[in-house]
Amino acid sequence: MTPASNPGAAPTRREDLLARLGQAGTWDLVVVGGGATGLGVAVDAAARGLRVLLLESHDFAKGTSSRATKLVHGGVRYLAQGNVALVREALHERTTLLKNAPHLAQPLAFVMPSYKLWETPFYGVGLKMYDALAGSAGLGPTEFLSRRETLACLPTALPQGLKGGVKYWDGQFDDARLALALARTAAAHGALLVNYCPVTTLTHRDGKLSGLTCRDSETGREFSIRATCVVNATGVWVDELRRQDAEALKRTVRPIVAPSQGVHAVVDREFLPGTHALMVPKTADGRVLFGVPWMGKLILGTTDTPRGDLPREPRPFREELDFILGESARYLVRAPRREDIRSLWVGLRPLVKPGGDDGEPTKAISREHTVLVSRSGLVTVTGGKWTTYRAMAEDVLEKCFDAQLVARRPAGVTTNLPLVGAPSGGAVATSISAAPGLHLYGTEAAEVGSLPGSDRHLGGGLTAAMVRFAARHEYARTVEDVLARRLRLLFTDAALAAQLAAEVGALLQAETGADPQAAAFRELAASYLRMPA
Repeated sequence: MTPASNPGAAPTRREDLLARLGQAGTWDLVVVGGGATGLGVAVDAAARGLRVLLLESHDFAKGTSSRATKLVHGGVRYLAQGNVALVREALHERTTLLKNAPHLAQPLAFVMPSYKLWETPFYGVGLKMYDALAGSAGLGPTEFLSRRETLACLPTALPQGLKGGVKYWDGQFDDARLALALARTAAAHGALLVNYCPVTTLTHRDGKLSGLTCRDSETGREFSIRATCVVNATGVWVDELRRQDAEALKRTVRPIVAPSQGVHAVVDREFLPGTHALMVPKTADGRVLFGVPWMGKLILGTTDTPRGDLPREPRPFREELDFILGESARYLVRAPRREDIRSLWVGLRPLVKPGGDDGEPTKAISREHTVLVSRSGLVTVTGGKWTTYRAMAEDVLEKCFDAQLVARRPAGVTTNLPLVGAPSGGAVATSISAAPGLHLYGTEAAEVGSLPGSDRHLGGGLTAAMVRFAARHEYARTVEDVLARRLRLLFTDAALAAQLAAEVGALLQAETGADPQAAAFRELAASYLRMPA
């Protein structure tokens, strides 16, 4: 299969995946972790012709990679911090991502309203530098806006004291569906990807990592896997596998991840109608606040709070929600209240600790990624952000080659690699800001529409045909897989998602024969509506 190909739907029958997993042989590369980073590595390695296996303990993008602020960006605040190299790389990767998956990642205009005379020229000059760094990869020029023009872009911005604003361009995306597109693109290039299959132990021989054992969560069946190279891409959980690797060699390792959580509150679009996003570069405590139109709703966030534990479903602290609502009230005519929130969710960021200091505030900890190779040969990657997933994957493979863990293959194969569903020419008719629907499937929309139940609308843009497609072609096993990550209802309207659980569960069970875990999903949806005390 050539890198330029754009394959259609391929079946993801569980029994077929496990049958391949059980076959004898040695994998060139085994990736542990099915988030943005791990999936990016799998795509790149498979596209280079390596024999690739990826194992995910839960569902693809179950953790941090489905809980982003939905922005594909160069990082305006990193420019303010003087990290020009990180911004330049991210701007380049932003363009590549928007080109390779235009149905899932698109340009978005942001407006910074100015309530002090100095803000428009100050931030405007900084954003002109942002444009200059982007160069030909820019999405649109930065513009200085009058008061009237600012209100035209942000109709519900607080008019009292408004002086003007600055408009600039970045990108937005559907993070979970992009992760799924990566998984399916890797599979189209020959990789085997298995979700709900946690790694239980690492295997060593003569002091070197030689493979691992994994277990199918549904049946309990265990598989012994031989591997030339193992990549630990488990996000905020990378230190768990690093410890296991070190203990097998009677060594110790220091943790490298300092988790930080970001909270997001979702409300109806009436609080900020239109097609522009709100960006506040400096809130009362120095953080950034976004109001992003997405999937027919408005996302307000985010926070940056250190967290010592690593729950799979982190919940917000009261002060975080108070911060988001309080800052929103400073910029919007009608301030959202707790009762207006349709969904409240949290993502954990895997920030990399600085050497020798475990107590840095998270704003001072590196947003860049790091790649380490242990004495046994375990390759660990963490940090970074969604926008730069592709560049991170190339860095990981370079480390694998440099350590002579796998034979070197030429780089650059993913620069012009369309992901599954990407329309040729990059033309898209519907924005990601719009309510969800068939447009999110790109070139596969007609195939989804041809399945039984295409005219049976369940609610929130979801049809019975979409559930069937998720089960047959998108690795979905549970109601949560469908309503949280194949269609994003848990993140946009948790109450509606809970109402659809039984119907979606019945369709899934008919397709897969597995327990769709509808009751567990209803409990999860209730937690997305529970406000911190």
